[in-house]
Amino acid sequence: METTQYTVNNFTNMVKEQLNVLIQLAASDNEVAEKEAKLIHIIGQSNGVSKEEIDEMLKNPERPIGDLSMLTPDQKFEHLYHVVQLMKVDGQVFKSEIVFCQDIAERLGYKKGVIAELSSKIFSDPSITADREMLKNKAQKYLN
Repeated sequence: METTQYTVNNFTNMVKEQLNVLIQLAASDNEVAEKEAKLIHIIGQSNGVSKEEIDEMLKNPERPIGDLSMLTPDQKFEHLYHVVQLMKVDGQVFKSEIVFCQDIAERLGYKKGVIAELSSKIFSDPSITADREMLKNKAQKYLN
């Protein structure tokens, strides 16, 4: 039972760390757009984080980013996928967002070029899903 609780806590912490990164990206252009907040809520709530917790995180986007190197390869890819998707969701991509995404990619163990590769294939509309396996294979080529 204790191991299960530990695993659940680790997962919740990992999801909150991912949300923290997404919130910082959304705030990097000094304004969290409604579409960005909506996507953050969808990702958080689908992974068990309450609306209230997400709202609180959105109010305080200054939390430092933790160690992303401990994630599994699949978790790293999902993290990267969501970062690129969020960057594009409001229909505007700012230089500050690209730089932020490149920084996160490097923290995840990817080369910066992975952002350009994925962003050309990930849609701004979250209801249009790209072929994740194909994207994962492309991203693998950018791992350090």
